[in-house]
Amino acid sequence: MAAREALPPLTKSQIRSFWAAWGGWTLDGMDAFIYALVLVPALKDILPKSGIAATPQNVGFYGGLLFALFLIGWGISFLWGPVADRFGRVRTLAATILCYSLFTFLGAVATNVWMLGAFRLLAGIGIGGEWTLGGILVAEEWPESRRIQGAGWMHTGYYFGTLLAGALNYWVGAHYGWRAMFAIGGAPALMVAFIRHGVKEPEKWKNRVKKAKPENALKLLFGDEYRRRTFLNALFLLVSMVGLWAGSVYVPTSVTELARRQGFSTVEGTKLASTATMLLSLATVLGCLAMPWLCEKFGRRGGLAFYFAVMAVTIAAGFGWFFYQPSGLYPFMACMFVLGFGGANFAVYTLWLPEQYRTECRASAFAFATSAGRFVAAGVTFLVGSAVSSYGSIGMPVALTSVAFVIGLILLPFGVETKGQTLPE
Repeated sequence: MAAREALPPLTKSQIRSFWAAWGGWTLDGMDAFIYALVLVPALKDILPKSGIAATPQNVGFYGGLLFALFLIGWGISFLWGPVADRFGRVRTLAATILCYSLFTFLGAVATNVWMLGAFRLLAGIGIGGEWTLGGILVAEEWPESRRIQGAGWMHTGYYFGTLLAGALNYWVGAHYGWRAMFAIGGAPALMVAFIRHGVKEPEKWKNRVKKAKPENALKLLFGDEYRRRTFLNALFLLVSMVGLWAGSVYVPTSVTELARRQGFSTVEGTKLASTATMLLSLATVLGCLAMPWLCEKFGRRGGLAFYFAVMAVTIAAGFGWFFYQPSGLYPFMACMFVLGFGGANFAVYTLWLPEQYRTECRASAFAFATSAGRFVAAGVTFLVGSAVSSYGSIGMPVALTSVAFVIGLILLPFGVETKGQTLPE
């Protein structure tokens, strides 16, 4: 049997670029998931100060509303793409991190639910941009033979971030409250000094700028060459957003409710919710590490189909069945572990999207696909929150979001398969 060809070593610049992208995405995940972890205590505290009773129905309704505002902010973040195509990946990456750090930190001083909503919207603008810039930076900077591996490793960052958020909530949030958690969310701003000091723009981007004045990136996306795949990619991302975001954001709240039903104290419930978050994140890291093998074995569409199927089954089973069982806490948490593995469907886009577009419009394409659907996802998430309020339960309204993944499985055969192709210049 022939020996496996050795992968080329990474240069110092490539290593720095990876850690900048991974670190930014890790702290992005931490900041994004802080809200899910502190949703119940924050709204129970802040709703009465806003003249609104802190009933379970109102907590569900306003929780969905604030999350919808966050997704609208993420939708607006598509503007970072054209900025990065014109002015560079690294400086734009630094700007996105400063944005989400500042407005997550300001959540600690919110005095009413509307102020908190405004800060979540603005934090979403920064958080949405970081994925685009980190994914593009690794794709363009790493050698072709290691690019697929780099995409899988880079995407684990977000889930290490949610794992970090769970650990911080276990030790900090449970004892010092939700405002302390938002204050910690300002820490990612420290990453900017590292990024601006030692990370260089990818040669692919610099060479493209030297050759000719860049074309209008957004115009290219909707021209004859790319229009069809641009809309399909946005639809695939919408499927992922509707199912995973509507589902995972309610995992800590669901565990808290199940723990209360089974007689656990408030502090014990908070710790169980944090444990569930950490298990969810660990499983997604494993899913990200499995992604390169799955996508090389079965293609980009086949790999994404596997993750979609896992999500459809586990959301339906976890929220539609185990949530309603008298002793459903631990079976629910086990189901959420499997759901976490399926959550690595987002990692496929980190690999797949850059492969579909040329350098001059790659960041814009990535940003549009990962952001445009957020406006629709915001509406769906708001509807889920409203359904939770009307139905009087989290379980069934969230379980119905599994339908999104079934629709995704139907659409996948129409996507562009890029297995075996090099990154377009």
